[in-house]
Amino acid sequence: MSTTDTGKAADGGADAEGDLGAAGAQLSTAPTETVVPGSFGGTRAPGAAGRLAWTGREVVGWTRWFWRQLTSMRVALILLFLLSLGAIPGSLIPQSASDETKVADFRQAHTTLGPLYEKLGLFNVYSSVWFSAIYILLFVSLIGCIVPRTWQFVGQLRSRPPGAPRRLTRLPAYTTWRTEAGPEQVREAALTVLRQRRFRAHAAGDAVAAEKGYLRETGNLLFHIALIVMLVAFACGQLFKSEGNKLVVEGDGFANTLLQYDDFKSGSLFDNDDLTPFSFDLKKFTGTYERTGPNKGTPRTYQADLTYREGAYGKEKRTTVKVNEPLEIGDSKVYLVSHGYAPVVTVRDGRGEVVFHQAVPLLPLDSNVTSQGAVKVMDGYRNARGVSEQLGFSAFFVPTFAGAGKGTMFSQFPALDYPVLALSGYHGSLGVDSGVPQNVYQLDTSKLKQFKDSGGQILKKRLRPGETMKLPDGAGSITFDKEIKEWAGFQVTQQPGSDWALAGAVTAILGLAGSLFIQRRRVWVRATTGADGVTVVEMAGLGRSESAKLPEELGDLAALVHDRAPSAPGPATPGPDQDTSEPHAVSAAEGAEKQ
Repeated sequence: MSTTDTGKAADGGADAEGDLGAAGAQLSTAPTETVVPGSFGGTRAPGAAGRLAWTGREVVGWTRWFWRQLTSMRVALILLFLLSLGAIPGSLIPQSASDETKVADFRQAHTTLGPLYEKLGLFNVYSSVWFSAIYILLFVSLIGCIVPRTWQFVGQLRSRPPGAPRRLTRLPAYTTWRTEAGPEQVREAALTVLRQRRFRAHAAGDAVAAEKGYLRETGNLLFHIALIVMLVAFACGQLFKSEGNKLVVEGDGFANTLLQYDDFKSGSLFDNDDLTPFSFDLKKFTGTYERTGPNKGTPRTYQADLTYREGAYGKEKRTTVKVNEPLEIGDSKVYLVSHGYAPVVTVRDGRGEVVFHQAVPLLPLDSNVTSQGAVKVMDGYRNARGVSEQLGFSAFFVPTFAGAGKGTMFSQFPALDYPVLALSGYHGSLGVDSGVPQNVYQLDTSKLKQFKDSGGQILKKRLRPGETMKLPDGAGSITFDKEIKEWAGFQVTQQPGSDWALAGAVTAILGLAGSLFIQRRRVWVRATTGADGVTVVEMAGLGRSESAKLPEELGDLAALVHDRAPSAPGPATPGPDQDTSEPHAVSAAEGAEKQ
């Protein structure tokens, strides 16, 4: 057996046009690049009719050329890079769709950049004209690139591997030997070996043609189809998504309707009827924390026990929602995102009648759940003179108080080890009847008067559970009850297409891996009768690009065929078309080892 490696590139280039012919063609379905000609219209005939015909040919020609450029893989990659580049401002600059307050603060702090960003659409990146244009062009480019490649690849799958070129010695991997087996016997042996190695093989004249590695192009197509799926999924997710937040105190519940949310955002094509019908009640929130060590205060247990119902009349079910373990109902996911305390307070008027009794959720200020908020008594209160008024109390709560004289009112630990509630009271009008929305956690003191003690000092007091602060002049009292409830903050998201986006991402990775690591290659085995009546066997391989694995694989195949058609005794004789100047003649076994 002798081996020849010409070292020439074999990817369907110049050789495919000459000696290799169809054998080196269509190893890839990549579209051919076109250059800009001098004129698409050709020669212009005289007169208005000639000018009109020439103009039409120019328009059609340039349109086709631009379409070919748009649907080329190079332009698709450029658009994909521009899309990722254009998404950067969306993560660095506040977006109106997610937080209008931050956008307003940015405009106020940057009087020069603010108007410029507004004109460029940088406060609404993902819905801006330029981002949408890149997105749509990329979508069109990928579809225009994939459709013709897919049909071409389907045609290749339906066709047989091309026949052997006339001169196998010109291929990058080549071997030959003489055998006493007949040509038909050799070809049958080659067919059996190649099919066992999962090659598509068939007899073509005096040779066997085989091809393998179609999964390379399949992976390439899957990668680009997956990109389209991801683009469509992301578009649907942005257009039809909804996201809302709700604070729920232990013992209270939530129904998935628009009016129940504390804040709500949705895509431009979202409809209120798209909300998944369900409801849930927060039975108990459980939080435990590290007591010692460098991670002191870090949550160990952080979960909410819920009962929920699907639909208006669904059967009640129980579940536990944890961080990153949401409750999934239809297309909606309920995430646990925050936690705090809701001290139960009781307010009485001067006659001792209860005018307010409920848990008041307070917002945490730090990791130790130092919390702040307001208690608002809007109805049912009358002062000592019998005049209807409204009461308001600024509340500052610490679950673990450092102790009197420690110089700080901030909590020392997030658990309820030593809870203290600091209050200061106001009376008058809370301003809730004006029709202007208010923050439920803050007091509007513009129409309120602060309670003062007998010494003229502002009335304020730190209360332990069960303690009461008396209001001056028989105005009543406020009691910090022994019961302290906890609240949990939930985020309800509904983003259709997320499963498709995940499937597209996984498929894209698998397709890219296939297109990178699988090599498309062809193998030919020719068996002819020599002048001395002995069969001459030639084997050659051709890949889309030069690879060290191709000669190695050809050597393995040649060894298997050689086992079924061993070398004839006597000196090796070159094949009919072999270049005798190649001095690489070796024995069959040695040749198989050296491939």
